[in-house]
Amino acid sequence: MMNEKKGMDGGEALPGIEPAYRGKVRDIYDLGDKLLIVASDRVSAYDSVIPTPIPGKGAVLNMISAAWFGWFGDLPNHMISVEVSEYPEPFNGFEKELSGRSMLVRKAERIDLECIVRGYISGSGWKDYQKTGAVCGIELPEGLQLSQKLEQPLFTPSTKADSGHDENVSLDEAAKIVGEDTVEAVKKMSLDIFTRACDYALTKGIIIADTKFEFGRVDGEIVIIDEVLTPDSSRFWLVEEYEPGKQQRSLDKQYVRDYLDKIGWDHDPPAPELPAEVVSKTVERYRMAVKNLFPDLDIERYFK
Repeated sequence: MMNEKKGMDGGEALPGIEPAYRGKVRDIYDLGDKLLIVASDRVSAYDSVIPTPIPGKGAVLNMISAAWFGWFGDLPNHMISVEVSEYPEPFNGFEKELSGRSMLVRKAERIDLECIVRGYISGSGWKDYQKTGAVCGIELPEGLQLSQKLEQPLFTPSTKADSGHDENVSLDEAAKIVGEDTVEAVKKMSLDIFTRACDYALTKGIIIADTKFEFGRVDGEIVIIDEVLTPDSSRFWLVEEYEPGKQQRSLDKQYVRDYLDKIGWDHDPPAPELPAEVVSKTVERYRMAVKNLFPDLDIERYFK
């Protein structure tokens, strides 16, 4: 049996119970028509799991997703509850291990696309634009600056890989994977969610530069699944610090990516350990993202 702390940051999430699936940052337990998703403190970058955990990260991902699901209200999603007391046995007996970092959801048939929306040009989109004048095959005006806001948000889907690297695909290629009607539906939903979330975030002093969504079907209805608008799936910038033409300070795991690039890691596994300073600076950014977006969330206890 592994100790509780190790379970939270990468080992066995629940002593004596094996997950049906262990992802890059989540452990998933199959409960028939439902799933229990446990967000660990593992962090991934460039499609590899970093061996050093980020304390409190799992709770941030879980609680901020739950907050967004609640804020949207009308958004079809898979969440049932984040209250451990409402989980079926034996999971309702793991209050200490699961509180804050777990979510009971409806089981969905996953749509195999990463639905990426870009409102600003940054990251891999900026690199693509510098080389080709386009982002994922979408031509953009000449003379754009790093971190500049785009006239309209771009929907740029990619493949959904359980391991290895996701690959950007055109809308036509995406349609071959999941069907034209499905692509149009998730594109519309992605752009709508992104636009509404951006409007809200701006009132909290946060710019959502880009994000990615995942969708699935429950009883034939397309619903959003997994996480939504978290520091792991999104690029958050502070409005007060925003200045186009340069790299922005991100309230997300970009700090980890920047460190890995700085030390010259070639992005091939195994990933290197993170020094204590990088871990603490990343925790600081995750905490700031939650504090700004949802100040009423009681998240501090998960960083102790």
